[in-house]
Amino acid sequence: MAAEITQVLATIDAAAGSATSYFASLADASEELQGANNNLHGGGDGIALRAVIERLIAGAKEMETSNRNLKARLSASREEIEQLLQNLEIVRTESLTDPLTTLANRKFFDAELDRAVAEAKAVYEPLALLMCDVDHFKAFNDRFGHLTGDQVLRLVAISVKQIVKGQDIAARYGGEEFAIALPKTALRSAIGVADQIRRAVMNKELMKRSSGERLGRVTISIGVALLRPTDTPLSLLERADKCLYAAKHAGRNQVVAECDLDANGGVTPAASARVA
Repeated sequence: MAAEITQVLATIDAAAGSATSYFASLADASEELQGANNNLHGGGDGIALRAVIERLIAGAKEMETSNRNLKARLSASREEIEQLLQNLEIVRTESLTDPLTTLANRKFFDAELDRAVAEAKAVYEPLALLMCDVDHFKAFNDRFGHLTGDQVLRLVAISVKQIVKGQDIAARYGGEEFAIALPKTALRSAIGVADQIRRAVMNKELMKRSSGERLGRVTISIGVALLRPTDTPLSLLERADKCLYAAKHAGRNQVVAECDLDANGGVTPAASARVA
């Protein structure tokens, strides 16, 4: 794009130079016309006047050609720059997207979480954060292979996309972990969204594409935290992670929120009873 803009500027400079020369030529011609006109009134034959007029016509034609070339060059450059901008937007989108799941990647999510936290604090609105992790993913990956492991991650991503909508932000945060930010969402509502995602994943049966073999069902564990006035994006992530690992230790395939943790960081019986 820089090279294209440099060429455009060079073309404009050349056109400006041509225009300057043309205007200088017009100034000279104006003086010559005055002299030719005086000569004609003094009984001259008008040859000098015709020469000046012919030179003006030739100069005007050259200027017309120069302007036409400039217009064509600028038009071509505009198309080229528009195409470059489209390509840059594609590259930008790709750089912020996880290619396997087509969800946002961690880089995009971190930036959006920073923004969402700042906005929630500014207008005193709730913001919930879900951290999700595929249960027993390593064992599953080792048993059935990486291609099937990739299929598991895509299955989870599809379930997330079916439920997370609008202003919500979902991303593959790394490995088999997913992160979802829910602006303007209270803790109880966030728990409900998390459980919808958990059930959606659990209800999908995995099949091996090459053979049609049924591989069983996949489950996920989810931790839910709500933004506090003193929170930073990092502290919010850490608390959601703490809830996630509490769900793992409590038996997996469940949603654990901050309100479900006891004084020792374990899961209360009421939260465990929610799993179905």
